[in-house]
Amino acid sequence: MKREIMDKLVQWKDKINRKPLMITGVRQCGKTYIIKEFAKNEFKEYLYFNFDGNTGLQSVFDYDFDIKRIIRELEIISFGKKIIPGKTLLIFDEIQACPRAISSLKYFCENMVELHLITAGSLLGVALKNEGISFPVGKVDRLEMYPMNFSEFVIADGGENYIEGLCSMPIEREIPELYTNPMEKHLKNYYIVGGMPEAVKTWIETHNYHEVEMVQDRILKDYPDDFSKHTSNTEANRISLIWESIPTQIARENNKFIFSHVKKGLRAKDLEDSLQWLVNSGLAYRLHLVNNPQLPLSGMADSTYFKVYMSDVGLLRRKSNLNYRTILEGDSNFVHFKGALTENYVMTQLMSMSINCYFWRTKSDAEVDFITDYEGLLIPIEVKSADNTKAKSLNVFCKRYNPEIAFRISLKNVGESWTDKTHKWSIPLYCIFRIKDYILHEKGWDNDI
Repeated sequence: MKREIMDKLVQWKDKINRKPLMITGVRQCGKTYIIKEFAKNEFKEYLYFNFDGNTGLQSVFDYDFDIKRIIRELEIISFGKKIIPGKTLLIFDEIQACPRAISSLKYFCENMVELHLITAGSLLGVALKNEGISFPVGKVDRLEMYPMNFSEFVIADGGENYIEGLCSMPIEREIPELYTNPMEKHLKNYYIVGGMPEAVKTWIETHNYHEVEMVQDRILKDYPDDFSKHTSNTEANRISLIWESIPTQIARENNKFIFSHVKKGLRAKDLEDSLQWLVNSGLAYRLHLVNNPQLPLSGMADSTYFKVYMSDVGLLRRKSNLNYRTILEGDSNFVHFKGALTENYVMTQLMSMSINCYFWRTKSDAEVDFITDYEGLLIPIEVKSADNTKAKSLNVFCKRYNPEIAFRISLKNVGESWTDKTHKWSIPLYCIFRIKDYILHEKGWDNDI
């Protein structure tokens, strides 16, 4: 299955000032698969080393950080296969199991810069936050990997022509019915299947929702095993409590994350570290409140007031016990949670595009779902789950802060309007992958599209 990160890997390979590459991301998002595919396509030879439970491999890094010695011993482990800089890709998987291997990356960077080295790990984000690991600051390149986004899903499901066609359209053109119906169908299926590669692969091979749900159930059962494997019993229980509460917290009318709703008697100070563990693992995303949206937004964020989303909309749907038929048929009982599911979908798509977001809310209950300062622009993004684009809160925001550009994301077709100094765009939920095109157009950087 085609993944957008492949282009970034090729760019890394060809960089003049290349450093060892560290890929982080939620467990089972396809890191190992894509690295091996990249190795097969771009290198004459690759050597793969998995540190998980491999004490013999870990011992190679125990003595010192002499890179020539390490290379020689890795060659012995590989039955004499030579590691040739410029021709061989060296892969260190599950590197979080060997903190000294992480530390060694500094010396690979300094003493063998010509060697292509990629590292990855299923809980690398958690490991890097642990005390006692000497992280090679400034000596590694980093990439974050996510579950398959919507456009990747559509391409995998045979809709590459739709994605190519939409990407080639002028941004102001109303999308013809030739595209709208199939893309809305793809969107419903994405809400059901999500972007976990194994679930997507099962969908492509079977187009059977029950088969997909069996995969999702297995993934959801695997995650708590990580909690207990990598933390104390007390911590694992608290992580589990938060993990189980996320769908309910998302579905609340005012979906601020409230620690006291996780379990009676437990407070923020009891659960903060557990929530952060889920964030560091890539399983959950935090969206912080910004009351006073001034640039940079990171400096205005309220660290105590936030929402929490899951990293995959399909897993959220399954974890919430939402029947796939409800999405396909548009059950009237689905109206409220549909909004929450749609917000989670938009959050995951923005994350996959490296667009850092916050949200805005007033005391009078005006709220904009997402705001970002991407490319130095203050950009509000209002989300609607259907084709209703009466976004009063967005209008309030635009009149108050006069952003250059604003978005209403819904099922309504492409359209544009102006509010005072603000250029407002309406774009369909299934076209959110083009949001950067609109931003670059606003900046006058169309040649970068």
